[in-house]
Amino acid sequence: MTSRRGRLSRWLQTRALEGFAPGPYDVTVQRKLRVPMDDGVELLADLYSPVGEVSPPLPAIVIRSPYGRRPFGVQGSALAREGFTVLIQSCRGTWGSGGQFTPQVDEQADGITTHRWVRKQPWCSGTVATFGPSYLGYTQWAVAGHLQRDDPDDAPDALCLVTTMPDFGAITWDNGAFALRNALGWSQMMDRMRRRAMVPLLLSQLRPDPKLEKAFGVLPLRDGDTAAAGAPIGWYQDWLSHERLTDDYWASQSHTASVPAVTAPVYMITGWYDIFLPWQLDNYAQLAAAGRPPRLTIGPWGHVSRGMGGPSVAESAEFLKEHFGGVAGTRAAPVRAFLTGADLTGAGQWHDLPAWPPPGAVSQPWHLHASGLLDPAAPDGGVTGYRYDPADPTPALGGPSLLPHCEPVDNAAHERRADVTVFRSAPLADAVVVAGQPVARIRFRSSASSADVFVRICDVHPDGRSMTVCDGIRRTGAVGTLATDPEPDEEGFAEVEVRLWPAFHRFAAGHRIGLQVSSGAHPRYARNTGGGEPAGTATELHRADQEISHDTARASRVDLPVWPS
Repeated sequence: MTSRRGRLSRWLQTRALEGFAPGPYDVTVQRKLRVPMDDGVELLADLYSPVGEVSPPLPAIVIRSPYGRRPFGVQGSALAREGFTVLIQSCRGTWGSGGQFTPQVDEQADGITTHRWVRKQPWCSGTVATFGPSYLGYTQWAVAGHLQRDDPDDAPDALCLVTTMPDFGAITWDNGAFALRNALGWSQMMDRMRRRAMVPLLLSQLRPDPKLEKAFGVLPLRDGDTAAAGAPIGWYQDWLSHERLTDDYWASQSHTASVPAVTAPVYMITGWYDIFLPWQLDNYAQLAAAGRPPRLTIGPWGHVSRGMGGPSVAESAEFLKEHFGGVAGTRAAPVRAFLTGADLTGAGQWHDLPAWPPPGAVSQPWHLHASGLLDPAAPDGGVTGYRYDPADPTPALGGPSLLPHCEPVDNAAHERRADVTVFRSAPLADAVVVAGQPVARIRFRSSASSADVFVRICDVHPDGRSMTVCDGIRRTGAVGTLATDPEPDEEGFAEVEVRLWPAFHRFAAGHRIGLQVSSGAHPRYARNTGGGEPAGTATELHRADQEISHDTARASRVDLPVWPS
């Protein structure tokens, strides 16, 4: 008979994990297990175990988190109800675990030691899987490929990766632009967790934090952590002082190169508005090129969307049971993707696909015309100009972030700013489906030493709404970009390539495809001061006159991956 506590736990899971039906097993929890690391430090962990015999035995699941163990108890308990034994461990220096927390640095060594320890425990069935979102996914990547190469017997037997990537340097310095909102907001949050300042931490999750909002405007950038948290934060200072992703500091924390070494089955789930989306799909492509494409789900979610909680647990459990429990799966195809678009409703928004991007998607150039037209036809010359003033930086409007609401927003008012240029197609005679990663190639010239090119695609409705589809940024002339900056031509224009967030979107007939070009999205990305100095110490602001060329032979364009489904 299920206990009252068990019934309460099931009810909480159905509330927290929308659409998830709890499994048949009752669960026991052992708190504060001590897991010894190689240097003598002990990390605390909680163990969630199903009550009764599980046949056939299912993998033990390792979850490693810097955010505490209790917040992931719902997922741990839900997976245990499905028959999995789940270890949730606090990373070094967090929530009772010994040592000092330095983001990313210790996760490979500590993760490897933890995996070896788990396999020696009497509750381990002999197979081990990993699970978790965001930083918890980074801890999976930190060990998987390395162990597969050097110690395959201890390598994880499956990975369940939720909204994550193996190289946090690449998102911190996104194509040369410092991701200020995420980097400073996350650092302030982790600093409060480290100091157990729970009241301001909880309040910051409920409403905007005035200290943080003010800190976004502080120059130099290296003083922002003091403004937000009251004192410098070591890792934040390190991030700012290493603009080059080729520095050993970042290279030693990146596990992208080891992704193809992973031979275990991989399940990935992410959202079109997630901060890690482009890189997670790059990892998907790495494994697909190695002949081991992951199972992939992409939904209409942001990084912390509540609606993703149930599918991430339910689909992970189904995936693992298929591979290790002999249970037939219900998945119709390896990839399941949500098609966005205003005129779509119901089940037709989800598509079962053999791969991502879907076969048949073809790159189609749409050119920027001096008249403001966006069209497949080549332009006939001219230049579009605008002025960027870092003292009044172009603001961020929506877009992927760690905030709870990242859904598309209306850009109509934003597009009336003088520092935002807009190009639009004629009303579409037929629907256009974009399926893949758009790439903008903007022939660009600036009067400043350093400049950003921010590009956004919008779905322009007949009623005038201009709704975000996807966007991206590229910085030039900065410390971290000089080695890869495009060469200017004889007129000073350089073709700046901007990879936008991947998308699966249907532009309905009668709608227009809109394209914005500007030079910032503050504070999502730190403003470009324009002088090319190190970003962490720059204070002098340089207004810049920016120009986009519409030269016929070398036209500015956006290449759209059009799917003729």
